Amino acid sequence: MFETAIAGSLPKPDWLAETHKLWPRWQAEGEDLARAKADATLMWIKLQEDAGLDVIGDGEQSRQHFVHGFLEQVEGIDFANKVEMGIRGDRYKAMVPQVVAPLRLKGRVHATEARLLREHTAKKIKFTLPGPMTIIDTVADSHYGDRVAMAMAFADLLNQEALALQADGIDIVQFDEPAFSVFLDETAEEVADTIGRALRYVPRERLIACTNCGLAPMSREVAEAKLRALAAGAALARQRQG
Repeated sequence: MFETAIAGSLPKPDWLAETHKLWPRWQAEGEDLARAKADATLMWIKLQEDAGLDVIGDGEQSRQHFVHGFLEQVEGIDFANKVEMGIRGDRYKAMVPQVVAPLRLKGRVHATEARLLREHTAKKIKFTLPGPMTIIDTVADSHYGDRVAMAMAFADLLNQEALALQADGIDIVQFDEPAFSVFLDETAEEVADTIGRALRYVPRERLIACTNCGLAPMSREVAEAKLRALAAGAALARQRQG
């Protein structure tokens, strides 16, 4: 009851990438970078287990950004000619890639990360994918001419990868939609209290307590403290709820 898990990203160590940034530059290339990504993932698997989490994630250590980490394996997207676009309800401007042709996966997207995660923990594992609403709020449409049609095209690709992740041994696939609020018109006492409020709407056996989205820009110390508070808060909620 009240299993615990991270939402998605965790801070990248300074030997892997720039710190305190949502779009960090990698500190290595080629095989050195691949090895550093794996090492960082293994570190965070251990730290999540030490904190007492029930469901373990990869902390998105192999992805510069969780949206573009998926888009890089999609045909039909032009990364070379980015355009400026208002995103997240025009809250800020960003240079984004363009969808210029029908969308299709080049192949597997996250097989390496998923299999590494499965091989190094005996606990349940979870992998986070960007939801279609968040993707279409992060790319410019120069092909479909219809945001709903483009979202459905991305949803089909996400479904393909989610099914493949299940075959890789992933127990839970989470579709993360931080841009959800844009489309509405179309961490221990606090954790326990939040769980209690959620139980008004969700059966306890289906409720998973997780961190807030996107710990990547935070310090490692803050992220670890959040993991410990999450585990302690869930334990407190279990006591309260019997």
